[in-house]
Amino acid sequence: MVDQRSIVSCALFLVVVLLFEPTFEQQSQPLPLGSTTERVALLELRSSLGLRSRDWPIKADPCIIWRGIYCQNGRVVGINISGFRRTRLGSQNPQFSVDALANFTLLQSFNASNFLLPGSIPDWFGQQVRSLQVLDLTSCSVLGPIPLSLGNSSNLTGLYLSHNNLTGTIPASLSQLSRLSVFNLSRNRLTGSIPTSFGNLRNLSVLDISGNYLSGSIPLGIGTLMKLQYLNLSSNMLTASIPAQLGDLDSLVDLDLSANILVGSVPSDLRGLRNLQRMIVADNLLSGTLPDNLFPTSTQLQVIVLRNNGFTGGLPKVLWSMAGLSLLDVSGNNFTGLLPNSSLNANATAAVFNISQNLFYGSLTPLLGRFSVIDISGNYFQGGVPGYVGTSASLDRNCLRNVKNQKTLAECSSFYNGRGLTFDNFGQPNSTQPPPPAKPPGKSNKKVIILAAVLGGVGLIVLLVLFLVVLLLCLRKRGTTTERGIGVGPITTGSGPPPPGGSINFSSVGDAFTYQQLLQAAGDFSNTNLIKNGHSGDLFRGVLENGIPVVIKRIDLRSMKKEAYIQELEFFNKVSHTRFVPLLGHCLENENEKFLVYKYMPNGDLSSSLYKKTNTVDDSLQSLDWITRLKIALGAAEGLSYLHHECNPPLVHRDVQASSILLDDKFEVRLGSLTDVCSQEGDTHQSRITRLLRLPQSSEQGASGSSTALCAYDVYCFGKVLLELVTGKLGISASSDAEMKELLDQTLPYISIYDKELVTKIVDPSLIVDEDLLEEVWAMAVVARSCLNPKPSRRPLMRYILKALENPLKVVREDSSGSARLRTTSSRGSWNAAVFGSWRSSSEVVVIPGASTTKGEGGSGLKRSGTTGSQGSGPNGGGELSSSRRRHSRDIFPEPSGVQDVERPDQD
Repeated sequence: MVDQRSIVSCALFLVVVLLFEPTFEQQSQPLPLGSTTERVALLELRSSLGLRSRDWPIKADPCIIWRGIYCQNGRVVGINISGFRRTRLGSQNPQFSVDALANFTLLQSFNASNFLLPGSIPDWFGQQVRSLQVLDLTSCSVLGPIPLSLGNSSNLTGLYLSHNNLTGTIPASLSQLSRLSVFNLSRNRLTGSIPTSFGNLRNLSVLDISGNYLSGSIPLGIGTLMKLQYLNLSSNMLTASIPAQLGDLDSLVDLDLSANILVGSVPSDLRGLRNLQRMIVADNLLSGTLPDNLFPTSTQLQVIVLRNNGFTGGLPKVLWSMAGLSLLDVSGNNFTGLLPNSSLNANATAAVFNISQNLFYGSLTPLLGRFSVIDISGNYFQGGVPGYVGTSASLDRNCLRNVKNQKTLAECSSFYNGRGLTFDNFGQPNSTQPPPPAKPPGKSNKKVIILAAVLGGVGLIVLLVLFLVVLLLCLRKRGTTTERGIGVGPITTGSGPPPPGGSINFSSVGDAFTYQQLLQAAGDFSNTNLIKNGHSGDLFRGVLENGIPVVIKRIDLRSMKKEAYIQELEFFNKVSHTRFVPLLGHCLENENEKFLVYKYMPNGDLSSSLYKKTNTVDDSLQSLDWITRLKIALGAAEGLSYLHHECNPPLVHRDVQASSILLDDKFEVRLGSLTDVCSQEGDTHQSRITRLLRLPQSSEQGASGSSTALCAYDVYCFGKVLLELVTGKLGISASSDAEMKELLDQTLPYISIYDKELVTKIVDPSLIVDEDLLEEVWAMAVVARSCLNPKPSRRPLMRYILKALENPLKVVREDSSGSARLRTTSSRGSWNAAVFGSWRSSSEVVVIPGASTTKGEGGSGLKRSGTTGSQGSGPNGGGELSSSRRRHSRDIFPEPSGVQDVERPDQD
């Protein structure tokens, strides 16, 4: 009976639903737009922004059909044009033209994130759009100051202005936004101090003003924002100490104060942050010891980053036993002490443990077995390496037994003896004890010492004179036969392959795959999976059994040198850096074929990503935006700077071009084509003596000094890559010498540190850049020209190029942290002087075919910059740039031919 009633009830319910279905549909559909004023305003907005008809069709009803239009009761309450594309005509002259928004009296949300709106925020925004609750202008290239009137938008709960070019100070009037919950001003160019009145924003849960140029101290009032959960003040120039009042923020989950100039110690009051999950105070000038009670036992901390400060003493014991900790980075400080002798809390496991570059000592303990990624390099640990320390751990620069790249016996003995401790002498007999007090030498020894010094000095002078005479004769003989020509062959590698069964431990270089595994992964290496035929092997797409996409390089030893793959394995065995393509493994079981397996890069290489086909019907090409191009240049510079300046001996890539710059899913650079990497070579001593005596030598254009010459070739090739990013002309970095000479003759005259307008004539026409971004393009072009100097010894070092690209506006702006003296008086050790080493003439002579240095009709429509040159001097460094180390042209890597300076020569 019950079942029959249930069946009848269900049947009746279905009948009711079917009968009233049209009514339900009518109620769920939005009402058509009922305001003529708002329809006219939408059409005006569509026209001023250049929106496409496929997004906002004119004849359709906006509330029902138009994308991103949200209505209530026939009135517009939300507009979302995030990520929209303009028409071809609209993209030629994008502007911040949104005057029509003033007609939407009920508008609650306006989202234009990632839609180019070059221009300033109109002053009427805070006066006429009073109903606005959410304003999102993230990554819109907005310029100028934040209008004071924006503080009148009393209904605002979310204000997103990050990743723009906002300048000026933060208006104190914004503290009137009492309902504001999310406030994001990150990645702009704001200056001045943080308004003290921000303590009035009582409803604030997110405050992010990172990545600006803010100075002064952190306002104490921020410590009164009880609802604040996310506080990011990183990458500014904030000074003074960390306010103790921040410890009152009970709701705070994320705290980032890194990359400022904060001083003093970390206040113990921060222990009150019981809900804190991330604490980052890295890259400051903090000092002192960490309070023992800084981290409560019942903490929720997952990330602690204290790196690159001046902390001393030991780490609080609670840090070793935090159960939820996933990252502990205290590297680059002066922490000292022993590791705990037990694992303390066996259940606590952290993913990353980095205590490198400190003063820790003693033996390694089972504590390290709880961490998956370990970096303890640059300390003074001694003894053996237990099995619970994984093979991926970084152990360099310690005092450990049977481990390569350790400190010297003298360094380790000095450290332990200075603290009255015993050093195990790397496991050898007679471990060092604290030395007894030394007795003063007797007077009789002084005469012996003086006599030996005199005789030794005389003998050294005689030998030196003989050596210089022989050297002079040899150099003159060589100088008579040396020509200016530069058509030379490639250099040999700095070190040959290791002998069979030599030093490379292949098990430590990725995983060992079987041939069958790779055959299955690459689909029998069919042509459908072939990416390209590289000079060091054929590259194939593949997917491993666990679903991980990879790239497999097949090396046929019957047509290639055996040393090629061994050199690359040796490179990965010795070098570890995030800017190189990850090597996942290898297969060496076949005699005539070897295989290397790399991580797959979703965005390919720069040569294929600079322009990509869109999914539109016309298959038009879409180019990379400027922010991504600058990001790629920075990433490549970081990798090359690591090779040139952080490896010992320095390494040279030798194949820098767009196809060697691989890009992951976030367009982060991973350098590839590492088969030709070699260590530097050359007679540096001979070069210095040659310069000292001003002996005749080969031309700089074709022959530069030992290490500088080889690294200078990388710099030259990197300059071609920069020029490709600026001009958008594909293939520049892979062009021949003859093609490059013609290209430089057409391009270099338009790159001048004194005239920004000139560079607009060679900039990639597909780039949409505002005035500030144009200055960054201009700066990159200037850096590229410095790299392309025909004289290798005048090219800047890679570390200076990296500094210049990190601070592009300082390259071309006169009002940056320097003065107009840099081209005449700046230290040659600074990065500014390095970049401008070939721009030191008092006046510039530029010859432009068919063009004038002054703007006339038909010239660039961009506003002329008032700057006249680059200012700012970095920290003084060594004199590497002034060194002129030369060899005969047949001994170096091929350089470009026939390229002359367009600048006037130095007038010393």
